[in-house]
Amino acid sequence: MKGRSVVLGHLRGLEAAALMVDGQIEDLLIDMSHLQPLAPGAICRARVGRQMKGQGGVFVDLPDGQRGFLREVKGLAPGQAVICMVSGGTEAGKAAPVTLRVLFKSRFAIVTPGRPGINISRRIQDEATRSELQSIADEAMDGSDMGLIVRSAAPLATPDEVRDDIIAMRDLAIAVSADTEGAPELLVDAPSPHEEAWRDWTDPAPDEVIEGDFDDLGVLDQIEALFVPRVDLPNGAHMMIEPTRALIAVDVNTGRDTSPAASLKANIAAARALPRQFRLRGLGGQATIDFAPMAKRDRQALEQQLRSAFTGEAESSLAGWTPLGNYELQRKRDRIALAALWSLKEA
Repeated sequence: MKGRSVVLGHLRGLEAAALMVDGQIEDLLIDMSHLQPLAPGAICRARVGRQMKGQGGVFVDLPDGQRGFLREVKGLAPGQAVICMVSGGTEAGKAAPVTLRVLFKSRFAIVTPGRPGINISRRIQDEATRSELQSIADEAMDGSDMGLIVRSAAPLATPDEVRDDIIAMRDLAIAVSADTEGAPELLVDAPSPHEEAWRDWTDPAPDEVIEGDFDDLGVLDQIEALFVPRVDLPNGAHMMIEPTRALIAVDVNTGRDTSPAASLKANIAAARALPRQFRLRGLGGQATIDFAPMAKRDRQALEQQLRSAFTGEAESSLAGWTPLGNYELQRKRDRIALAALWSLKEA
């Protein structure tokens, strides 16, 4: 399976989509609504509860008896109705993270209430194309105080398609933002995996879209490997990725290679592989990495590899080295962990 392919299928009876690049899985979306009814991306009317002093936020009541945790508390009062968006996955029994920074996202545009300004994706570099898209956006958003991001897939569409898409998102954002009266309610559902793949896996455009069985297409074996802590690296090295309730523990090992450069080579390979592994496994939160022992003079080179690897990933903060020589980072928990499917996998 050469090139960039989107595979639409099902995993254990759940709708799923896999992004494959030259036969290797690069991203994976699975319908987790049975574990978290309000999936990341869902937009709701919520009711503000009392502030939780010392926890830096406030609990909000969501539809169907669900609870969310909101960190943007300035100017909010108990009982107030707010429009919020589920911003990430959570574990069973915990409140879902929500944000007031609601995004109305489509294939070609993202409308941002409360954050005015029109921006064209930086990945669109042709000046003539940028100028044309700017004119389309200015026309479609005329009279609106909402912000707009024109996405990198916009040049793949006709001007009319881009204009209609922007207008549709603008009108939806206006209607939802004004719908603040009433009990907690789901206003815009999160996209299904197939919808999200169609919406977001467009840059670069896939060479093919395949609808079929993951097992027949060789995708299932790669997904099965994600349930195992061990990740093999070049030259016989490997790393172990083991999430706990508190953090993600990563241990890097050189294997049988005892050459002077073995540790640095294994550590660089691990740094390059970590973003993909975290993304596929749905891991977020604090991570502590026990890299293979190496000279302190090599730390700067390794940090450069880490920064490069995590560029363009989910919101990540590379905190640095601890006194004990481990490396700490934090990644936004933007989806439900794949490990939550373990019981279903075993069924």
